[in-house]
Amino acid sequence: MTSFSLVADVGGTNTRVALACGTELLTDSIVKHRNADYAGLSQLLAAYLAGQGTPPCKRAAVAIAGPVKDGAGRLTNLNWEIDKDTLAKLSGADRGAVMNDLQAQGHALGHIADENLVTLKQGADENPNAAMLVIGVGTGFNCAPVFQTAKGRFVPPSEAGHLTFAARGADQWDLSQFLEAQLGHVGVEDILSGRGLERCYAWASARSGDNKTATAAEIFAAADADDPVAVRAIGAFVTALGSVTGDLALTLLPFGGIYLIGGMSRAVAPWFDRCGFDAAMTDKGRFGDFLNAFSVRLVEDDYAALSGCAHFLARSDNQ
Repeated sequence: MTSFSLVADVGGTNTRVALACGTELLTDSIVKHRNADYAGLSQLLAAYLAGQGTPPCKRAAVAIAGPVKDGAGRLTNLNWEIDKDTLAKLSGADRGAVMNDLQAQGHALGHIADENLVTLKQGADENPNAAMLVIGVGTGFNCAPVFQTAKGRFVPPSEAGHLTFAARGADQWDLSQFLEAQLGHVGVEDILSGRGLERCYAWASARSGDNKTATAAEIFAAADADDPVAVRAIGAFVTALGSVTGDLALTLLPFGGIYLIGGMSRAVAPWFDRCGFDAAMTDKGRFGDFLNAFSVRLVEDDYAALSGCAHFLARSDNQ
């Protein structure tokens, strides 16, 4: 009898679930669920398994958008919890694993089809065997370094979205002060997220004397029509992302490449050239030119986290 792995990518709004055989995702098994339709993740996964005919699962792994410690995690933007023992029990698996969603993305690197990767900046000194860095910008912000070791790939978790945002230049300083008056502490995620773009728009509108608000979708539509407030908001977002990317690159030295993932990364990438992403990334004084060593790519694979879960389980079996 064929045994499967249960894999899931749990976001703040939606959850994707699939079955895998080894490292191969069974594409016909992939289902996207609205989290609002379920009381918790256990109920969602139970419903998925029932819908698949309760397949025999030897292993199970879920990637969640939130902090994970000792095999247990809680979503940052949704009051859901899961732990590895509960996951194993509900799936019937011998072993369960819970990881941060950026960790799963890190385990997917090297297994993403070329057509799902867009090179935004070609690094001068790229080394595929060196450390890599995944940066996720969507409902929230986070990153995960990816290291190759003698015992296999190591992808430690982080909560980089809650680092204090370091303003650079007059506009970023003004934006930071504008948000500090509302939020107190201004973290990276308070600017670099879907809600963060809306805050950038509120700031740009206030500075124009209008004090308007808009959703992210409305902001992009207005910017496409060359609305100056929307363009300024996106510009503030892009330069903040460039600056933070440069800071993280100097911290982790990802000569294997930087990979941007998430809905907001995809949405703002077409604005990088116009709004100066590269200039902001390399605006690091004496080490500005050093940052040209690192490649930056956009990941356009919706199932990368699922694939990462499957590869993590397969590697764990071989250790």
